[in-house]
Amino acid sequence: MATVLSRALKLPGKKSPDLGEYDPLTQADSDESEDDLVLNLQQKNGGVKNGKSPLGEAPEPDSDAEVAGAGKPRLSEVTPEGYPLEPLGALEQKAASSVVSYVRTSVFLLMLVVSMVLVLVCAFLIPCPPRDLHSTWSRHLGPQGGGDLSPLDLADVNGDGLRDVLLSFVPSGNGSAAGVSRPPAVLVCLSGMNGSTLWSSPLPEEARDITCLDLTPGDMAKTVCLVTGTHKMLSAFNGTSGKAMWTLNPNYLSNGTLAAPAVVLPDVDEDGVRDLAVLAFGELQQDLCFLLVSGRTGSPVGRPVKYNIVGVGNLIGPQVYITASGAAYILFGFGNIQAVALRDIFIQAQNRDNLPPSLQIEEPEWEKQRSVNLSELIDVYSDGVELLQMVKAPDSNSSNLLITTRQGLVLLRGQNLTPSWVLGLQGPHSQPTPGYFTDDETIDFLLQIPNGVGMKKVMVVDGDSGLVTWSYSIPCHMKETPATSAATVEQKSVFLFWAEGLSAASPNPDVVLGTGPPSLHHLYLLHPTFPSILLDLANATGTVTASEVGINDLWKDAFYVTRTTGPSSEGHPAPLVVSKLSLRWALMEGQMVQLEETTPKIGRGELRRFLSRIKFVDSPYQI
Repeated sequence: MATVLSRALKLPGKKSPDLGEYDPLTQADSDESEDDLVLNLQQKNGGVKNGKSPLGEAPEPDSDAEVAGAGKPRLSEVTPEGYPLEPLGALEQKAASSVVSYVRTSVFLLMLVVSMVLVLVCAFLIPCPPRDLHSTWSRHLGPQGGGDLSPLDLADVNGDGLRDVLLSFVPSGNGSAAGVSRPPAVLVCLSGMNGSTLWSSPLPEEARDITCLDLTPGDMAKTVCLVTGTHKMLSAFNGTSGKAMWTLNPNYLSNGTLAAPAVVLPDVDEDGVRDLAVLAFGELQQDLCFLLVSGRTGSPVGRPVKYNIVGVGNLIGPQVYITASGAAYILFGFGNIQAVALRDIFIQAQNRDNLPPSLQIEEPEWEKQRSVNLSELIDVYSDGVELLQMVKAPDSNSSNLLITTRQGLVLLRGQNLTPSWVLGLQGPHSQPTPGYFTDDETIDFLLQIPNGVGMKKVMVVDGDSGLVTWSYSIPCHMKETPATSAATVEQKSVFLFWAEGLSAASPNPDVVLGTGPPSLHHLYLLHPTFPSILLDLANATGTVTASEVGINDLWKDAFYVTRTTGPSSEGHPAPLVVSKLSLRWALMEGQMVQLEETTPKIGRGELRRFLSRIKFVDSPYQI
């Protein structure tokens, strides 16, 4: 090929009488390639082929073939058959290369098989976390045989990442039937996924309160459900199995009766488990005594500590307040609020002065409030107190005190017990619902106040100034309906409350005509971004007695659990119904109720696009 190209280009070269024309391209090729060391030259009168003449004679010394052969030593010989012999090193190189290629292919195939096996294991053997976007269910627990209390709590007891429902009720027909006696009450745990019964345990008396928490901090923490009865019962149940871990011996209460649910304290006996305190009535209602209880064993930590409280009204508390510096106080009273230092109770219960480190802290601002005559008690507030709740203080690790009185609301600063604001209202008997409504990142409050026969006013109070920022009158014949809220990632809150059916719009915001029968109640949702719109999410018959909101952390969804006592027919007890509603699913399916006209008008498509982006998080309202 090189010779032909050289001739075509007519390159100059040396002519040999025996070998023909000299081709510089062929010569250069032969000098650079080991495969072309043997020159193929064509001669007019029988040229040299593969370095030999046709007659087997050696080429002339001055021929181009000889010159080329003398330029560098030969690396291969020619076989008699005309095929060049590979050098021994080249054969070993090719053999090694073939082995390496085989090993690489084998390793690749082995890694591919292992990867496929791991994918199959993850797909079929490892359970995927449940997606709760459409998990809506309703469970009928049969007729309820009396009892005005409706305890309800949420906790993940089976470890599936979704909070389950715990409640207690009194079954119908508690008397013995056919020789079989039934328990006075029962504690039931329902699966948060589908409402099936995970476990149930009998109770010796009706439950006043159910609180599920981790008493043991750290990696070994497990869910413990504290159940406080109406008389003398205080028990701790294992949330996973439903078995009783311990029960307070009622003899320690002597002739007393539990006045309120147990409250959780710091670890006062230094056994690594948080402890409890219960408040009991003595022979007279005004005679109260505190009893410290070990969270590990349920045994008393010392003797009961008695206080003689002067006051008129409902029992307030007890509630535990931890100041910003870490000092612990217990708030309680009758129509008023008084505080006692936890260290003082511990000293009297143990009859010793040495204190654990958690009780050695004092709060100077609180200590200034001590009364002269009752040195052990601190006067916090004493003007017709109906309710007390603690809400997170902005930019602080402590709480403020929100007090509901017969005359309105008062917000006390937790640091020094001075009023932040006072709002005058008539008849606020239900507990305010905390949530973020305004843009100042301060917790606001939703209130429900009776407003005539069959009507109530729902309002939102600014937590920073105490001013009413939103209000609306709604028909509702239920005396007390629970309200709750759920926080979103944008630090806003949606507020949920019950009322009767609303008309699509009303020209007068203070007069709203109901639609539908009074026995049918609707669940409404208020979002602060659209204050002129309510979303009708669901409806129920009967009376809603309790509600809770839980969060599905994996999917950033919230679900709403209600406890409803259905309408009772003549001669038959009312059925107990527990329902769960996924909020993100309900937001897409809810009906829009326009409270007032806006400019520009809010369209259904715009609202749906906004609601589809909502993500819920755990409540930051309380500490």
